[in-house]
Amino acid sequence: MITNQTERLNFASTKNIPDYPDFLDVQVKSFKDFFQLETKSDERGNEGLYNTFMENFPITDTRNNFVLEFLDYFVDPPRYTIQECIERGLTYSVPLKARLKLYCTDPEHEDFETIVQDVYLGTIPYMTPSGTFVINGAERVVVSQLHRSPGVFFGQSFHANGTKLYSARVIPFKGSWIEFSTDINSVMYAYIDRKKKLPVTTLFRAIGFERDKDILEIFDLAEEIKVSKTGIKKYIGRRLAARVLNTWHEDFVDEDTGEVVSIERNEIILDRDTIIDKDNVEEIIDSNVKSILLHKEDNNQADYAIIHNTLQKDPTNSEKEAVEHIYRQLRNAEPPDEETARGIIDKLFFSDQRYNLGEVGRYRMNKKLDLDIPMDKQVLTKEDIITIVKYLIELINSKAEIDDIDHLSNRRVRTVGEQLSQQFGVGLARMARTIRERMNVRDNEVFTPIDLINAKTLSSVINSFFGTNQLSQFMDQTNPLAEITHKRRLSALGPGGLSRERAGFEVRDVHYTHYGRLCPIETPEGPNIGLISSLGVYAKVNGMGFIETPYRKVTNGVVDLESTPIYLSAEEEEGKMIAQANIEMDETGKITASNVIAREEGDFPVVEPSVVHYTDVAPNQIASISASLIPFLEHDDANRALMGSNMMRQAVPLIRPEAPIVGTGLERQVASDSRVLINAEGHGTVEYVDANIITIKYDRTEDERMVSFDADEKTYNLIKFRKTNQGTSINLKPIVRKGDRVVPGQVLSEGYATQNGELALGRNLKVAFMPWKGYNFEDAIVISEKVVRDDIFTSIHVDDYSLEVRDTKLGNEELTNDIPNVSEEATKDLDENGMIRIGAEVKPGDILIGKITPKGESDPTPEEKLLRAIFGDKAGDVKDASLKASPSLHGVVLDKKLFARAVKDKRKRTQDKDALGALEMEFETKFVELKDRLVEKLFLIVNGKTSQGVMNDLGEEVLPKGKKYTQKMLYAVEDFAHLSKGQWVADDATNKMVNDLIHNYKIKLNDLQGSLRREKFTITVGDELPSGILKLAKIYIAKKRKLKVGDKMAGRHGNKGIVARIVRHEDMPFLEDGTPVDIVLNPLGVPSRMNIGQIYETVLGWAGMNLGRKFATPIFDGASLDEINALTDEANVPRFGHTYLYDGGTGERFAQKATVGVIYMLKLGHMVDDKMHARSIGPYSLITQQPLGGKAQFGGQRFGEMEVWALEAYGASSTLREILTVKSDDVIGRAKTYEAIVKGETMPEPGLPESFNVLMHELKGLGLDLRLEE
Repeated sequence: MITNQTERLNFASTKNIPDYPDFLDVQVKSFKDFFQLETKSDERGNEGLYNTFMENFPITDTRNNFVLEFLDYFVDPPRYTIQECIERGLTYSVPLKARLKLYCTDPEHEDFETIVQDVYLGTIPYMTPSGTFVINGAERVVVSQLHRSPGVFFGQSFHANGTKLYSARVIPFKGSWIEFSTDINSVMYAYIDRKKKLPVTTLFRAIGFERDKDILEIFDLAEEIKVSKTGIKKYIGRRLAARVLNTWHEDFVDEDTGEVVSIERNEIILDRDTIIDKDNVEEIIDSNVKSILLHKEDNNQADYAIIHNTLQKDPTNSEKEAVEHIYRQLRNAEPPDEETARGIIDKLFFSDQRYNLGEVGRYRMNKKLDLDIPMDKQVLTKEDIITIVKYLIELINSKAEIDDIDHLSNRRVRTVGEQLSQQFGVGLARMARTIRERMNVRDNEVFTPIDLINAKTLSSVINSFFGTNQLSQFMDQTNPLAEITHKRRLSALGPGGLSRERAGFEVRDVHYTHYGRLCPIETPEGPNIGLISSLGVYAKVNGMGFIETPYRKVTNGVVDLESTPIYLSAEEEEGKMIAQANIEMDETGKITASNVIAREEGDFPVVEPSVVHYTDVAPNQIASISASLIPFLEHDDANRALMGSNMMRQAVPLIRPEAPIVGTGLERQVASDSRVLINAEGHGTVEYVDANIITIKYDRTEDERMVSFDADEKTYNLIKFRKTNQGTSINLKPIVRKGDRVVPGQVLSEGYATQNGELALGRNLKVAFMPWKGYNFEDAIVISEKVVRDDIFTSIHVDDYSLEVRDTKLGNEELTNDIPNVSEEATKDLDENGMIRIGAEVKPGDILIGKITPKGESDPTPEEKLLRAIFGDKAGDVKDASLKASPSLHGVVLDKKLFARAVKDKRKRTQDKDALGALEMEFETKFVELKDRLVEKLFLIVNGKTSQGVMNDLGEEVLPKGKKYTQKMLYAVEDFAHLSKGQWVADDATNKMVNDLIHNYKIKLNDLQGSLRREKFTITVGDELPSGILKLAKIYIAKKRKLKVGDKMAGRHGNKGIVARIVRHEDMPFLEDGTPVDIVLNPLGVPSRMNIGQIYETVLGWAGMNLGRKFATPIFDGASLDEINALTDEANVPRFGHTYLYDGGTGERFAQKATVGVIYMLKLGHMVDDKMHARSIGPYSLITQQPLGGKAQFGGQRFGEMEVWALEAYGASSTLREILTVKSDDVIGRAKTYEAIVKGETMPEPGLPESFNVLMHELKGLGLDLRLEE
């Protein structure tokens, strides 16, 4: 049991609720499966990176002489830690290496030996433990994409005349699309890549069903009749299914070659659908045909009329004609020969080089068309095409259903791993092309795999994906909830997805298959509504990319509460009767109610328990994390719940966070899964604690000590005031004391919107719902000065400012505090590098980093040169290029960092050489010590035992079988890191200890090698900086923001507002016992918005505050009114919070009772300090000469068209003239006006606005000669 956990009274009636899955699994697991680093190379599954390599290798040259084969890949540890990458603006990445084998198959090159080499393929961004990527110093998230699954889709559309048209579209994983559709004349066409159309029968002929007979036999429509004089007469009155052709051969001489060529000639004797009569019989007998094809006399002829119609439209008669026709349609040219014509269809759909349905596509095809084609057959087959056409015919005859494109069985998720696989595929395909070219060039010389590979090819594709792809997004890091939600987001936008403009209502709407998979509440409010959604709390993404949600099995009305829940995808859920989680049942799981409300697909029948197949696992299964954090969500309108869940992500972390009194029970899980807090790893004692570190001594068994190379004590560093992407700060503080005992999983720190291991986005405030002198009109908020004074809503925001020192043509720039023409007062806080001191208070205009840069000027005269040499006057040749604080910046310098490349002069080189030698020696000693410790521990474990034959990774025996272990024998082993997990001794327990010991040794060895590499790099290169930059100075400034008038606040129910007035504590309305309230909200904001949840929360919160208790009221399973009333009675609080308040100003009682209680309020990221802005004079646009817009540009407020109308309506002509000229773009006029104001003279007459000149020039450009006449 975790000792310091907050106890919450839980109102949930549903028992046996399973644990939530790890909320970051969707990111972390996907990336892990992609890289498969923890899996041995021979055990790696055919997925992710390994699969991409296997698809692109082996690579051969055009003559098949040389073969480059892929054996394995591995990565080295990252050069910098995550925090170092963030500080230096670098990418947290690992070097990827591939083991490649190059050999020659040509007997002529006998001197060419087989080469196996490890080749560097570039650095690949690596996921941090919290599911993000650090790209150029910024944390980014790759959002999962929800897209249409590969497979076949049947749809319908309506022609302008009302005819229903049906279509089947086959969407592959890669390759050409093929679509089959009907037209108004009841003919079926095939479209390839949405280009030219051709009759389906032409496609049939091209894939091997050459004659009409073959095509009709597919659908069992015709029978073949042998022609004989007597036999044929009994078929009079039947219809012909195929033409009767008279065939003969003609010989003619080819003029070019002189050869005699024989060609087949056909003459149509009787056409299709001709009814046989006596005259026809004679013609058939005379034509010498062996057999004829007749329509079968059964009922399904009418169903298949479309095939007959299509045959009528078919311009081809044989396979050769069909493939040539298709070639002409696709290529718009004549085929060079029959072989090429045949190849086009094979290449498009039947070759795995160009076409791939993918595992998912094949699975969906088999499922939809009821086929059992093997899963590894991922190209189209004849059977697929025939079955699709048959299904389409069933659709036409209303014997089948069309697909619902928004059903979640037709949409799948592309997670990070899959998106990266695709990018690697692109990169490796490009690389393969250059490798082939280089192989072809180097025919007669000896070369190695390294000579063939250009590492930039792959890393440029991957870097552009992380830098520019629509789904690689700058992480929303306002608070832990925002982080976790961003990582669980699903987007229908992005490459290969929808576009905002084309997405209609259906795609955005909630679908019944979203239940438990996608949240119906949490989605943006703007143009992306419904296109961006969030995973449900229990949802998982399965191996095929379909979203699954858990259910409990029900057999004969008894719920299986013992087994783990079963995860079902939307497809597996079809046709199942599913009851809610909170149905009445006894301890054994038997449903006690006689009838239960269940759901079956899109319907909600009331049924008997015996027909129920499954039940939900929890009432909040339907919602996402954000929606599950809103207590009493069941009493809120969906629109407001949407706003509430979106605004919780904008809550700014406060200095003193406080967990809500009324929570939902999910707060702890969110805080722990956000990976921000520090948790104890086992049982132990706190040895030391201060604001920066916590040291814990863990209890360990003798065996654990034996296999470990670490000390019993472990030190954790607490994050102090780290800047987030959104400028909020992460600041952790310890919540344990020296001497405390800790247990596994116990939270050791709090901060960054968490308190005691629970999510704490805001504060609990005493609230009154009543008007207050009109100041809370229209959602405005009246708040007590005490809230500001006690720093209840104070937050700290951190900004970083950086300045680069570059190498310019005129010389190097320089960081210094000696800046020309700047007073001593202005530089008093700067150090010798020109950087402001830590702790200095910063005001607008202060110098943060002093920098001078050389300026080009005319050559000085010899006299000037002499004077400068004597007096050392540098002022003439440099200019001030310092970084100054922006107009609204007020804060304190929190930290400063200076990164510099190593300077290479002779003395420095000698120093570096000595330092490197010393470093090598130091680490050599460390490596030897580590090996000594390993051998010592190993000998203690295996002493007196006999070797079972230990091998290395290459299969060579290192410790021979049957020998007794000695210390000398163990010391003789050179490389312990590559000993495979062989049998060291006969018993398994000892073997496990040895393997654990070697595993831990490898980790320690890797760490040592990594730090050696890093320290070498620091000495030789210095700090890694982008090219052209010599130094990088960074200043971090912290701003303490108290609550102000104009700040935006909100509750958890979409009840948002702006602080309109901060009132003296004594003037606030107070209760009968004299307690003033902290915040006054407008009661009119509740009924019309229908978010009554806030009233429930307020009343229960008051009871909780008085009783000193906290509650968990899970959504859809929360506290009932009776339970709330019982608690308010116990807490001696008026029911429903209805009580009289007294006016703080006069002390008089208000006429009516008001609702009072405790509400949880958040301060949102829209703060008045960031938005407040004023301009007198400032920058102007280059062309129009009008002031720029926006705070960042120090711009003005646009006086637009409608504002002009307002002044015109008032007849304020002088004001309007002034606004449109001297205050905007009358260049001369505004200069004169400024001068007049300074000198105190009368205002000058306005001149011509520049925009008028722009218009004049535009018209002149159109050839109109305009002149201004006085």
